[in-house]
Amino acid sequence: MNIKQFRYGADNLGYLVYGSKTAMVIDGGATDEILAFIRDRHLDLRYVANTHSHMDHTIGNTALLNYPGTTCLDRKTLLEKGEVDIDGESIRVFETPGHTSGCVSFYFDGVLITGDTLFNGKIGRCFTGDLRTFLTSIKTILAFPETTLIYAGHDYVEEYMDFARRLEPGNPHIDPYLKQYDPAHVCSTLADEMKVDPFLRFNDEKIVAILNEKKLPTGTEFERWQSLISLM
Repeated sequence: MNIKQFRYGADNLGYLVYGSKTAMVIDGGATDEILAFIRDRHLDLRYVANTHSHMDHTIGNTALLNYPGTTCLDRKTLLEKGEVDIDGESIRVFETPGHTSGCVSFYFDGVLITGDTLFNGKIGRCFTGDLRTFLTSIKTILAFPETTLIYAGHDYVEEYMDFARRLEPGNPHIDPYLKQYDPAHVCSTLADEMKVDPFLRFNDEKIVAILNEKKLPTGTEFERWQSLISLM
């Protein structure tokens, strides 16, 4: 399967996942560009889905669902199915709440579409207030192979690397990470994320030392997670 990233608005990122014949849109705000690509490749748009229900991610649904033969897969359907078939290959669906209670992520062929649960460079904001569930979702993502490519719902890379550098000015991985950053195709490996994103390193001794310097609780994993979140 293939993935095509589409930028829309100021920093939103949407996706078309497709095989040789059929396709699925995830967070398809860039409707004109997506439909043009589909027609150019002679693809059959089969499904429209979203990582979560915030308007900036669902804004393209109505226009895309006007395309003949297209079905909307809502969160309940996605989780009941557990996977979506595209040309005989599976896109697996994982529940990753925290940013909202309805967040899901999509995985196939070493690619993970994380929406606003995990950005490139930082986690999303926990609008639910349920930090324990959010931590569970992040640990679910961390369990994927380190070679997994992370495709997020927004491009905040430069802003978030500024934050990471202020928090951990001696991190030698930030400059190489920024050198690889391409605003025309925003993605990174989970391994790279684990080097630069302090919110994925709540058990790292360097991050724990920083939290201790700030006199924040570090006694348990959840306390370290809470302390990091308090710095957002």
